[in-house]
Amino acid sequence: MSRRYLFTSESVTEGHPDKICDQISDTILDALLSQDPASRVAAEVVVNTGLVLLTGEISSSAIINYVDLVRQKIAEIGYTDADNGFSASSCSVLVALDAQSPDIAQGVDTAHEQREQSSDEELDAIGAGDQGIMFGFACNETPEFMPLPISLAHRISRKLAAVRKTGQLAYLRPDGKTQVTVAYEDGKPIGIDTILISTQHTATIDGIVDPTEVQARIKSDLWSAVVQPVFADMAVKPNNETRFLVNPTGKFVVGGPQGDSGLTGRKIIVDTYGGYSRHGGGAFSGKDPTKVDRSAAYAARYVAKNIVAAGLAEKCEVQLSYAIGVARPVSLMVETFGTGKIAETHLLELVNRNFELRPAGIIQAFNLSRLPGVRGGRFYQDVAAYGHFGRTDLDLPWEQTDKATVLKEEAASFLTGALS
Repeated sequence: MSRRYLFTSESVTEGHPDKICDQISDTILDALLSQDPASRVAAEVVVNTGLVLLTGEISSSAIINYVDLVRQKIAEIGYTDADNGFSASSCSVLVALDAQSPDIAQGVDTAHEQREQSSDEELDAIGAGDQGIMFGFACNETPEFMPLPISLAHRISRKLAAVRKTGQLAYLRPDGKTQVTVAYEDGKPIGIDTILISTQHTATIDGIVDPTEVQARIKSDLWSAVVQPVFADMAVKPNNETRFLVNPTGKFVVGGPQGDSGLTGRKIIVDTYGGYSRHGGGAFSGKDPTKVDRSAAYAARYVAKNIVAAGLAEKCEVQLSYAIGVARPVSLMVETFGTGKIAETHLLELVNRNFELRPAGIIQAFNLSRLPGVRGGRFYQDVAAYGHFGRTDLDLPWEQTDKATVLKEEAASFLTGALS
């Protein structure tokens, strides 16, 4: 008997209070690594009405103006009008930073393996910046190997920001959220059940004052300018039974940090797989790549995506775990949810043979300490909104499928029993 179910994922725009914080944190990371690739960064941000608080631990030889960076990023996002209760030019920016703990630094600078003289390998030189578990995931539901619900939610959020910035829908404001519910049958997406968009807007639109009429105008505009273009090239599309909800409370005029406070790292499910895969709990933004919450999550995605791209599974989830100050992962797991073409024990062997999962190796393979030198000195801030995975608009090293061919070739040897 076939199994039908609904699955929902959400996204947020770059003007969402939490995403403002993520982007500021990663803008600071970009600036520090651009000057000093050895910077140790844990930059946390809080925003509220008229206030930005920058806190955390930073050890770096870089010299930057934190206040200027914060204001520049806020203006880029679109908060330039003080009447909204939050503006780049008028908000207070408080800076309260400490240096990285020396107890942590000694384990990162010299890993357990070298302190115990059990290894002299160069890639054992850096220990993990913290303990923890990280998950990576990939599936064949979309060309970018992402689950369809989060892929659609991000597409709608990005389009929502685009029509605001180009002036096509000039009455929109930066804060917004999207949500897409996909209907599945036997694990395959078959339809769009619900599309939800909540977007900040001006109180009046082209002389329209009545809230009901404003709401009707926004709903009509969003369908034609946002939803229809997003689904134009999609195999699964909305139909007459698809619910389309817009600003369900009736209006969304007060938004951004004036409407709700924001905090770095509070949108970890939006940043990853929309709840479709498990999550280890660690956030990404504001953390330098010695923090395995970030770098190992990227590596796990890279492994899972290459396994699916090689045709070895339809879905793949990879878990890694680390101990603080220790270079080599404590554990590695590969799960294919019954879709694997070879045994998971064999997949595990292929991963161990073909992927470097020590922090120094991940940083080296993805060039994570040097990447802020590209795209005009920005890298991490560009992934701080609209997801860290499945990005077709950015050239991200962990999104490459350059290992797929070798994995497929070696897997064939398992199938023939030729591999010893």
